[in-house]
Amino acid sequence: MDEEKIERMDEQKKNRYDYKFIVNSIEQHAKVLDLGCGRGSLLKLLREKRQIEGRGIELVQGKVQKCIENGVSVVHGDLDEGLKHYKDKSFDYVIFNETIQVVKNSLLVLKEALRVGKKVIVSFPNFGHWQIRFSYFFSGMMPKSRSLPYEWYNTPNIRLLTVKDFRDVCRKNHIRIIKEVNYMNLNGRGTSVAIFPNLFASNSIFVVSK
Repeated sequence: MDEEKIERMDEQKKNRYDYKFIVNSIEQHAKVLDLGCGRGSLLKLLREKRQIEGRGIELVQGKVQKCIENGVSVVHGDLDEGLKHYKDKSFDYVIFNETIQVVKNSLLVLKEALRVGKKVIVSFPNFGHWQIRFSYFFSGMMPKSRSLPYEWYNTPNIRLLTVKDFRDVCRKNHIRIIKEVNYMNLNGRGTSVAIFPNLFASNSIFVVSK
């Protein structure tokens, strides 16, 4: 994928439902840590809109370099190794945006995020969505959707969770759900889902704390 196309995609992300929700959830001048920050597009947007003090952690070296070019403070690191270099409650918000399903030690990293952040914003694709269920049932193959367009052999998603799964892990680990938003992702334009979100929502965002 050429750089010009990637730049256009980064610009389009500013209109994503999850980006808008996160920007609207974070106060001016907050301290923010973005786990799996990619090319730094969300941190850059938060800096523009909320004047945050932000920093990211990213595993892919090429994306780290792009963060630096975008003026985003970033550390090259593996989230599965934890956040041992950060003190308790050293950030107002820790963002786990579409990252929880791509790390091996999801619960460990979530607990670490809750340790270093006063609040944690977690978003993920809902693998309980009806299209995924029907696709798997009728085709007998790993399902794909707009939110999950990958083949089984190139998907970054290694932990498959649903809205109910995340609620359950919060309950079992005494994690407080401050806010929950479930939505249908239509080319980045989200439509809120209030009824049976585990079945009808393609994506979910939770704001949680200890």
